[in-house]
Amino acid sequence: MSLEQEEETQPGRLLGRSDAVPAFIEPNVRFWITERQSFIRRFLQWTELLDPTNVFISVIQEAWKRSLATVHPDSSNLIPPLFRPAAFLPFMAPTVFLSMMPLKGIKSVILPQVFLCAYMAAFNSINGNRSYTCKPLERSLLMAGAVASSTFLGVIPQFVQMKYGLTGPWIKRLLPVVFLAQASGVNVYMSRSLESIKGIAVMDKEGNVLGHSRTAGTKAVRETLASRIVLFGTSALIPEVFSYFFKRTQFFRKNPGSLWILKLSCTVLAMGLMVPFSFSIFPQIGQIRYCSLEEKIQSPTEETEIFYHRGV
Repeated sequence: MSLEQEEETQPGRLLGRSDAVPAFIEPNVRFWITERQSFIRRFLQWTELLDPTNVFISVIQEAWKRSLATVHPDSSNLIPPLFRPAAFLPFMAPTVFLSMMPLKGIKSVILPQVFLCAYMAAFNSINGNRSYTCKPLERSLLMAGAVASSTFLGVIPQFVQMKYGLTGPWIKRLLPVVFLAQASGVNVYMSRSLESIKGIAVMDKEGNVLGHSRTAGTKAVRETLASRIVLFGTSALIPEVFSYFFKRTQFFRKNPGSLWILKLSCTVLAMGLMVPFSFSIFPQIGQIRYCSLEEKIQSPTEETEIFYHRGV
């Protein structure tokens, strides 16, 4: 069977749209529930799923890994290639590098931040929870708000330096790092805020949906927000630390142009490690205590722990 034929036979595609609430438990969700992986196993799993070839082709060693890398767990629809988890590092690493470059004008400050925040907003929205209904206009407005607010935060340190001419070496380096980490958190919060407002599906270990919980939606957004702050904060900080000490070496004095090669290499290596690390901090299928759920959705069950899809 060809890839096109397999795509058309994906069960979730019968729903017709990505926001539809599935009437069954998607196989990927069942996989994550039954696995109950440790952090190490999740990390190793993500190192395989983040293989860049998964952006363009969907054939990898095992059928489950193929599905986990390309199919959305809530809707069973194929994730657009440019927004699959495997595409995150190739897009983000160069953009983070450019966003941390020294000032060379207004365009060099704003354009990398706009691209970074726009891609993050689209990635967060597409790979977030999709077990609730949402109108296209609502999602578009949320994404626009996410891009605008996170871009504003990202450019603040650059404009502060332009206006006040900060000279402290560590202030100049740490200020953009702190604001980039905060901007990534705001981006997640804004682009996925409907999960906290409308609630997301919660289920028992057999996959039976018990209802939609705002509490679980808030928890899912907070966990993803924390993982993004760790990802971008660490990935931006490591190159700055290395470059600070590298500029004091004799090699740099003879080869000043090598600094940018070092920073780019450090950014790619740091993000190459931090992307699977941050995706693995929290499990894909989170757990929440049954007693924490809203009363109106507490269906009869003997289980004390209820499951929900956190998203990426």
